[in-house]
Amino acid sequence: MRLSAAALAALLPLALPATAESPRVATDIAPVQSLVARVLDGVGADSMPAVIVRPGASPHGYAMRPSEARALEQADLVVWMGPGLTPWLGDPIETLAPEAAHLSLLTAPETLILPGRIDPRFAAHDHDHDHGAAEGGGHDDHDDHDHEAGHDHDDHKDHNHEAGHDHDDHKDHDHEAGHDHDDHKDHDHEAGHDDHDYHKDHDHAADHDDHAGHDHADAADAHDHAHAGPDPHAWLDPQNAALWLDLIARELSALDPENADLYAANAAAGQAELSALSEDIAARLAPLADRSFLVFHDAYQYFENRFGLGAAGALSIGDASEPSPARLVELRALAQEQGADCVFAEPQFNTAVIASVFGDSVPVGELDPIGVGLEPGAGLYPAMLRNMAGAMAECLTPEG
Repeated sequence: MRLSAAALAALLPLALPATAESPRVATDIAPVQSLVARVLDGVGADSMPAVIVRPGASPHGYAMRPSEARALEQADLVVWMGPGLTPWLGDPIETLAPEAAHLSLLTAPETLILPGRIDPRFAAHDHDHDHGAAEGGGHDDHDDHDHEAGHDHDDHKDHNHEAGHDHDDHKDHDHEAGHDHDDHKDHDHEAGHDDHDYHKDHDHAADHDDHAGHDHADAADAHDHAHAGPDPHAWLDPQNAALWLDLIARELSALDPENADLYAANAAAGQAELSALSEDIAARLAPLADRSFLVFHDAYQYFENRFGLGAAGALSIGDASEPSPARLVELRALAQEQGADCVFAEPQFNTAVIASVFGDSVPVGELDPIGVGLEPGAGLYPAMLRNMAGAMAECLTPEG
């Protein structure tokens, strides 16, 4: 039977694939954006998640631009590390994206959390590297994770959303793209505040005021405060990232059930890629386990713990606040005592202080923990880890 043109037209919409927009996602830092992009791969041409902290800026203190505020306002899902890394972002999320789903990765029960460190000198291999990395980056189980105190492990209600958010429905944010956000215009700072002597674009949030007094001369007092709360740089453990892919897929599936199978498949593929990458990095770094090095700020504990390394100390604590002169003197002495093989700078900070402390007595490398200069998207996170491993290997491998 020949169908009429009208009948064909009526059937055509049933034969075409769905063209609904993918969920709009806002993220705080580029590595998180990369993980979300991996799960969103293939869902839609406009599925690239937004990132709030622009490349080259420190996430520890930041002033949003109007365009970044709009990204939050238009989001169906906000995926961020949590207030431990970006305390300044909590209020904007509540104000601009109250009806969006919120996923805080640092407070997810599945996340491996390590305690922060205050002392300029770190205990050798603080965590004994007991998570399988030194033996080849194994990621088979997470039963022994040292979860942050206070996590509720009984269930994962509401797809691990933060308490107090009603996500029974995800209403369409019918906001105008050109919304002016006049109240945010004062924060439209340009990248790279060169007038900062110590570090660029680093307006510390009030939440970090309690760290200031820990960074001074009295070593005994510093020892009494050996931990500064949870270390927020948990994305530098690829095992955490692999777990988060599942959490992200679950959140996206709740918003977009039609693509749930694709989200799950993308998460599984991303986990396989990270497992292979972790094995490669572990093999490359295994010969360097006994090398001594210092870092600019205490951001690399998760990477060290996963791959069997151990920094001797950091010029600045985990929030990258300015070190005291006494701390710098202590680090200079430590480098001399241990014959430090390398001190690592970072691209998002003005690290001229390294030269003033160590001169040319210690080789200088560079570690990039957030992917500055890398192409945004699904490939940024694995490229960032690969580059960090390469930088460590280059600076720590003995000559000859």
